[in-house]
Amino acid sequence: MPKKYIVLAKTIGRKWFLILVVIIIIVAIYNPIVAIWMSGITLLLFLLSYIPKLFFKNKLHKFMKQYYKIEDELIARKFKKSIEVIQDELFELSQNQYKKKWLITFINKQYVYYHQETIEKFQELYNKGFSEKEILDNLQNYKVVTKAELKAIKENLVKLNRLNEREISVKEHRDKQRFA
Repeated sequence: MPKKYIVLAKTIGRKWFLILVVIIIIVAIYNPIVAIWMSGITLLLFLLSYIPKLFFKNKLHKFMKQYYKIEDELIARKFKKSIEVIQDELFELSQNQYKKKWLITFINKQYVYYHQETIEKFQELYNKGFSEKEILDNLQNYKVVTKAELKAIKENLVKLNRLNEREISVKEHRDKQRFA
């Protein structure tokens, strides 16, 4: 069981802004000028607390762009962060991916990031009328290995209105290959 002073320090660390506001209110009763200065410093500290999050998001996005496919567990290991923190960030990114070229899916209780080239190749093969098996065979170089991944990619692209209707149906494509 953690020691009481560690628990107290963590509580203060989480609630520092509220504690500082209470102190400023108490000081404002006795000396308003000092309270104004303390308010400015508090506001500055509060704004500065968001800078590490911005740097982390940019660093995370640059890191993910290096891979055709990467899972949240690998990202957590590389950044030495908890899986929950990485999943929260990937969840946020997945909510704002309507106009993005890449794709983040949630498969088997984990987030998976797919690079822009992977998604473009999938869309190209899908529009040409390839079946799931043929698409899967062609995407082996892009680290897509299961039909569940293909299904999740397709569902997310349809949900985001980024997947056009097929130019050629699967049946027409098979007939073309058979008689060619």
